[in-house]
Amino acid sequence: MGRSLRGGSAATRSGLALCALALTGLVASTLPGPDGPEPVRADTAAPDAYCPPGTEPGPEAPPGTPARVADPGAVVGPETEVTPEQAAEYEEQLNQALVPLRGHELAPPYTVPVVVHVISAEDGRGEVSDRRIREQVDVLNRAYRGGYAVGSEGADTGFRFELSEITRTADDTWFDDFNRHRDTIRARLRQGGAETLNVYTAELGSGLLGYSTFPQDHSARPDQDGVVLAHDSLPGGGRDRFDEGHTGTHEVGHWLGLFHTFQNGCRNPGDYVDDTPYEREAAPGCPKGRDTCPERPGRDPVTNFMNYSDDACMTHFTRGQARRMVEHWVAFRDGSAR
Repeated sequence: MGRSLRGGSAATRSGLALCALALTGLVASTLPGPDGPEPVRADTAAPDAYCPPGTEPGPEAPPGTPARVADPGAVVGPETEVTPEQAAEYEEQLNQALVPLRGHELAPPYTVPVVVHVISAEDGRGEVSDRRIREQVDVLNRAYRGGYAVGSEGADTGFRFELSEITRTADDTWFDDFNRHRDTIRARLRQGGAETLNVYTAELGSGLLGYSTFPQDHSARPDQDGVVLAHDSLPGGGRDRFDEGHTGTHEVGHWLGLFHTFQNGCRNPGDYVDDTPYEREAAPGCPKGRDTCPERPGRDPVTNFMNYSDDACMTHFTRGQARRMVEHWVAFRDGSAR
């Protein structure tokens, strides 16, 4: 895959930020009432616009790093990243959607039905076996329950995934040029409501691993909601350094509302998650001990699933990310919670 871009958002938290509770190893949250305190990051004493010299935000990973894109835009490059303004808009939509839920406990687990649409060439290129699809769902379940985490670094997010259907379409045009035809493909094939994860596999080119829509996008274009993955990024697909299934883990993180760990670089409010350290730019490979925002607490979250690291390097989501996914699920995807 070319470069790995995994989506995220940026915006300041309001009084709707969550209070965390540990329940049976999962992350549960309660939205504070109207008079509840407004949590802030521990390091917000630093000026919002401050970046140490040479650490201004840089949305692009170094050349040669494959891309997992947050915004399902056309071209791989800086424009495919979520801008601070776009992230702030997503955050405002989230905060508004959570207003009616103040004081309610938001507690996982949530089981997400998964429909996988395999787009292949007529000669069989790009075919993905049922076994590999099941392995991809297994990777999601292990990742989202914290099964790859080392020690206490990760969280059980409470999300689980259940394969409900596989569709197969052999079409040379759709396979070889999925991005050009993606709106038509998704409109024709997508199944279920906002709670159903639709995954599309096809040939995306050497520079692109996958991309995803955000929960906030669903209401305007429900037929486009879902995750797109390069067919060779699924487990056993043969994509060098990126065939263990964590492009899927990353893109589903966007589908559940997470921004990249390097959203906004070293500037406030970062990725809108309190327990992921600030990071100036994406981490290619698996750099040890990297600290691109030295004036901010903590080293770069290289092994976080919302970075650009190699699949073998990725191990966990944080408790803050888990809470944020729950917020988005209840606000935009779980109609029964309203």
